[in-house]
Amino acid sequence: MAEYGRIVGIDVGTKWIGLARTDLLKTVANPIGTYHVDDVFEALEEQVENENVEKIVVGWPLTPEGGEGRAIKMVEEFLTKLEAQFPDIEIAKIDERYTTKEAVRAMVEAGVPKMKRRESDRVNQAAAAIILQKYIELVKADNVRITDRYV
Repeated sequence: MAEYGRIVGIDVGTKWIGLARTDLLKTVANPIGTYHVDDVFEALEEQVENENVEKIVVGWPLTPEGGEGRAIKMVEEFLTKLEAQFPDIEIAKIDERYTTKEAVRAMVEAGVPKMKRRESDRVNQAAAAIILQKYIELVKADNVRITDRYV
């Protein structure tokens, strides 16, 4: 693994998918956009080709109790396509419970007007950044290599 590279975070939805990426030192996650499900793989291809992406982290939609809910099947199908398109990039899953609520709360704290907070593109990319930041913090807290896998 190169010393400098990026990790891409993904918040998978039924129609819209939020993307985020780290800085080159893999310390901070920043939202990069929200894409329709039909366009997200093109956007991911662009990131992989131009941004030295070393890993992709996908939000895993557990229920509040920690079980696998209805959304798991949708994310599993997305993961199958992702692994087929990017066979040389490690893909990790991380618990995404409450990330949408955290994204909305962060926008409130940042002063984003209520009407703009309702726009799903803002929420999806903010949730992707939160998923990715959680992954970074897990890795840091556990003092493990960034290549280890979390579920």
